[in-house]
Amino acid sequence: MPQSILITGGAGFIGSHLSNELIQHGYRVRVLDNLCPQVHGLEANRPSYLNSEVELQIGDVRDPAAVKKALKTMDAVYHFVAAVGVGQSMYEIADYTSINNVGTAILLEGLLKHPVQRLVVASSMSIYGEGLYKDSSGRICAARERSLEQVKTQDWEVRNEAGEKLTPIATPETKQPTLASVYALSKYDQEQMCLMIGRAYQIPTVALRFFNIFGPFQALSNPYTGVLAIFASRLLNGRAPLINEDGLQRRDFVSVYDVARACRLALESNDAPGQVFNIASGKQYTVKELAERIARVLGKSVEPEITGKYRAGDIRHCFADITKARTVLGYEPRVGLEEGLTDLAQLLEGQIAYDRVSEHRNELAARGLMV
Repeated sequence: MPQSILITGGAGFIGSHLSNELIQHGYRVRVLDNLCPQVHGLEANRPSYLNSEVELQIGDVRDPAAVKKALKTMDAVYHFVAAVGVGQSMYEIADYTSINNVGTAILLEGLLKHPVQRLVVASSMSIYGEGLYKDSSGRICAARERSLEQVKTQDWEVRNEAGEKLTPIATPETKQPTLASVYALSKYDQEQMCLMIGRAYQIPTVALRFFNIFGPFQALSNPYTGVLAIFASRLLNGRAPLINEDGLQRRDFVSVYDVARACRLALESNDAPGQVFNIASGKQYTVKELAERIARVLGKSVEPEITGKYRAGDIRHCFADITKARTVLGYEPRVGLEEGLTDLAQLLEGQIAYDRVSEHRNELAARGLMV
């Protein structure tokens, strides 16, 4: 069983919780992180929430020397480094490709010289594009991407070629990827590159497709982070959460505590290598419902603002089938949405959140990516 674990990008939201999970189970943890200003602020100090037992190495995954140093004496690796954000990826194309694709390639070249007992890579629900659907006859079908002409008329629903509205169903790992953004493309590249090199060089590799994760330590001032943190940032500044389309998009929101446990199970499971797993709650909520719930637990009587806008690369519905993770990993979500939001609200009390959502939306609009 591996004992010394490296987490690339481990000073971030998910990595910090995984560090706690691993340390509580007797592992030694090292983190390689460049403390990106967009996530960690301009001062780039060691995050106060990062477990004091974590050995932090500040460096870039695209630097072979930094990777070589970080891998020394390590038994297993979690690869979490990624530039995150669907919208931003559609104009900062070179940065996303460099960090996500090239960074993964350099890490893998480092692993050729320092093989490990397990590699776990963070993938994303974004690779599915639209989730799985069925038509009125009950036939399961993959959805077509909504056209620009369709969304300009505010016809938000996914339809088949006959114009029939399709009904979303839970998406399993077997669904064919549909890559709707540069971010999604880069995450699929990360996932498949790790699995491919793992097979070729006998490095047991597991890919985890994370759905919408929420919880403490998510960067509130980063407008490209998870939607729940973005809503919380607006509410803490007395502003209404801004919701694209009609707010009835359906998503799966999962607690970061459950995600951290799933990550540990992927390290410890004998049957996991070579496979991909959805990591989610197995439940679905509308984005509007989520905004209303976070406002309620924060004690804010602010209604979300439905903008009727569409952002390039966004999909309508996607929520997870987690049967495979339950069966193979023994994963079972434990933190319900209400409990998780209440916990988050208590930790957010008194925090300062710099709301940059309008800045982000103006950037997208100026580039023709918001209609």
